[in-house]
Amino acid sequence: MTGRELEYSRGDRAKAAAKVMVGWVALLWLLEVVDVASGHALDGLGITPRTPSELVDVVPAAFIHFGFAHVAANTVPLLVMGFLAALGGLRRFAAVCALIIVADGLGVWLIAPAHTNTAGASGLIFGLFGYLLVTGFVERRPLGVLVGLLVGAVWGTSILVGLAPTQSGVSWQGHLLGLVAGVATAFLFRRRSPEPA
Repeated sequence: MTGRELEYSRGDRAKAAAKVMVGWVALLWLLEVVDVASGHALDGLGITPRTPSELVDVVPAAFIHFGFAHVAANTVPLLVMGFLAALGGLRRFAAVCALIIVADGLGVWLIAPAHTNTAGASGLIFGLFGYLLVTGFVERRPLGVLVGLLVGAVWGTSILVGLAPTQSGVSWQGHLLGLVAGVATAFLFRRRSPEPA
């Protein structure tokens, strides 16, 4: 591959990653508009723990929010971290997100406090944080290490605060499970070749 072809490849990958994440975030906002317009009918797609019928909500819960402030709080970190993760390839990104969402949702279903309703993209955000934080080290890629360090510097404090079990109305369980799932995906989907996929 020539330098020009590699440059176009990287440019195309960045454009594709940006389109996916802008579309993803737009979908979250659209769903919240629908939720508000329907009298919060979509809030029922959150996860109520240890209720068998709620297992079908494990994936949808990652796209539902409890108000515009909730969506707004998740928008920038999801947009940025999702974009950075998607630069590694959209198929890989889809697999990483799917695993984080399912593992986080199942974990919330198992261990969240009874009579709670958990929804939102924050579990995925914590997962992408963990994924980006360790992928460069796992794959021994200097650029990946630098990205992980930058992500850690920008969002590390917020992540630690989000893991504190003292915050009312915040699912620290979902945050912790998402973080663990994200770190696990970094090992599971690590590349053994120095060449980008």
